[in-house]
Amino acid sequence: MSRTQKILVQAILAILIIAIGVTGFSKLKAEKKAIEKQKPEVPLPMVRTVSVNTGPMQIIITGQGSAKPVQEIQLVPQINGKIVDVASSLVNGGMFKKNDILLSIEPVDYEIAVTLAEARVKEAESLFKLAQEESAAAGEEWRQHNSNEEPPPLVIKEPQLAAAKAMLEAERSNLKEARLNLERTRLTAPFNGRVVSENVDIGQYVSPGQSLATLHATDAAEIVIPLEDADLFWFDIPNFTTDSPKGANAEVKAVVAGKKIRWPGRVVRSEGRINELTRMHNVVVQVEKPYASLPPLTAGQFVEIEIYGRTINHATVIPRAAIREGQIVWVVNRKESRLYFRKVDVARSTHDGLVIENGLSDNEMVVISSLKAVSNSMKIRFVESNGGKS
Repeated sequence: MSRTQKILVQAILAILIIAIGVTGFSKLKAEKKAIEKQKPEVPLPMVRTVSVNTGPMQIIITGQGSAKPVQEIQLVPQINGKIVDVASSLVNGGMFKKNDILLSIEPVDYEIAVTLAEARVKEAESLFKLAQEESAAAGEEWRQHNSNEEPPPLVIKEPQLAAAKAMLEAERSNLKEARLNLERTRLTAPFNGRVVSENVDIGQYVSPGQSLATLHATDAAEIVIPLEDADLFWFDIPNFTTDSPKGANAEVKAVVAGKKIRWPGRVVRSEGRINELTRMHNVVVQVEKPYASLPPLTAGQFVEIEIYGRTINHATVIPRAAIREGQIVWVVNRKESRLYFRKVDVARSTHDGLVIENGLSDNEMVVISSLKAVSNSMKIRFVESNGGKS
C-alpha cells in the first residue's frame, strides 16, 4: 500500500471516530433532564429555655441594720452627798439585774433628817389633838348657855383647829420627803441591763442631776431596717398594715466571735415618718432576751434580717432574662416546637430572680435567650439549659 493510501485510510478512520463521538454526545445531551431551581432551606432559630416549678412560696423580705437597746438612760442622783459604795457590776460592760443597788450615798445626814421629821410629826399630832379637845370644850360650853344656837366658828376655834391640822399634814409631808431622800441614798437598777460607761468612784461627792453612768436594758434589742414601700405589702406591721398587735416573724443573723448566730425576732412597728432623702420606711424588728445565749446580740452589732411574709399558693421564680417588656414571657410548647407570648404577674424581685404569682404552670418552659425577630406561635428549635434535650 502506497503512502498516499495509508494517509487516506487514517483520515477516514479519524473522521469516523469524530462522527461517532459527536453522535453519542448529541444523544446524551438530548436525554439529560434540566436541573430544577431549588430554594435553600432556612434553619429554625434556636432558643435556650428553662423549666419552671410552681408551688407554695413564702415571701421573705431581707434587710440590714445595727442592734440597739430598747432603753438607754443616764444614772443620776436626786440628792447630793458622798459616794460610800459602788457595786462591782458598775464598770464599763458590767451586767446587772433589776433592783440591784449600783451606788450608795452616805445616808447619815438623811437618817438624821428622818428622825427630826418624825419628832416634828409627833409634836404636830399633839398640837392637833389639843386643838380638837379645846374646840370640843368650847362648843360644849356654848351649847350649855345657848341651847338653840350653833356656836360661831371663832368660839369653837375652827381657825386654830384648821391651822393645827395643816401643820400636821405639812410635817407628815416633810417626813415623807425625808424618808424618800433616805431611800434615794441608794441608786438601784430600773431594769436588767448593762453598763455602757461610768465615771464615778467611792469618795466622790455628787450633786442632783450629775451623770454618773450610762445604762442600757438587756431584756430586748431593736434593729431599724429601711425598706421600700412595695416591700411593706408582704408582711404585717402593727398599726400600719394590720390592726393586730402581733407583727410578722423575723430572724436576725450575725457573725459573732467567728460563729454564725441566729436570734428569733418580730416586727413591732414602723417609725413615725418616711426618710425624706431615701423615701424609705424604717421598720423596727425586736429581739427578746438578746443576752440569753452566748455570744449575745450586743448593742451596735451589724446584723442581717429576714422577715417572713405572706405565702403565694402557686408561685415560681424565673431568671430576669426571661421577662420581656410589658411583663411578657416567651413560653415554648414542647410538642409543637413553637414559641408563644404569655402575660404574667410579677410579684417581686429577689436575689434569685423574679417571683411570678400568676401566668405560668408547672413544668412549662420559658425562653431565657434573645431573638432579633420574634412573633407569636413561631416555629423554633430549643435546648433546655437545665439538662433537657431539644
